[in-house]
Amino acid sequence: MRRTAGRALFAAGVLLLFVVAATYALGATHSDAARREWNDEAARRDVASARAATAHGALAPIAIGAPVARLVIPRLDLDEIVLEGVGVAELNAGPGHLPGSAQPGAAGNAIISAHRDRHFRRFDALRIGDTVRTETADGTQAWSIFMGLSLNSVSARARPSAMATGVRLRRSVTSPMA
Repeated sequence: MRRTAGRALFAAGVLLLFVVAATYALGATHSDAARREWNDEAARRDVASARAATAHGALAPIAIGAPVARLVIPRLDLDEIVLEGVGVAELNAGPGHLPGSAQPGAAGNAIISAHRDRHFRRFDALRIGDTVRTETADGTQAWSIFMGLSLNSVSARARPSAMATGVRLRRSVTSPMA
């Protein structure tokens, strides 16, 4: 009986490891595909035409999972493609842009989310004055961090799901760089 239970537990452990490895591999595959698509000029034209098709400054909907920006944070040695959406598949592949918030690099509050144990794992190393760059079809914008936020100490005790860390950015270059 013990031997059977031991084998069953071993098999369950191996299966669990396989599921975790497959999830990370699927995310890496999706991330690589997004980077290839971003680097393809057709992706840039698609984003530009979506922006041009807008009325009254509102963006036309962008397909969930489509690449919308490149996020570069030199201090973290981070260079990631931001995908539209914050679902499981998008956040497994890389940072996700919250639909309905301003597009990265545009006026307003762009909300970019990512797993703190993967893409933003070194987020706590950011300092006031650090540079963050967003690259979109409209050009590259440079931002500087002017305020850090951490909700962990306040809200995490009340609501564990509220654990978040973030920064506030101020545009440091007012015109797009080529």
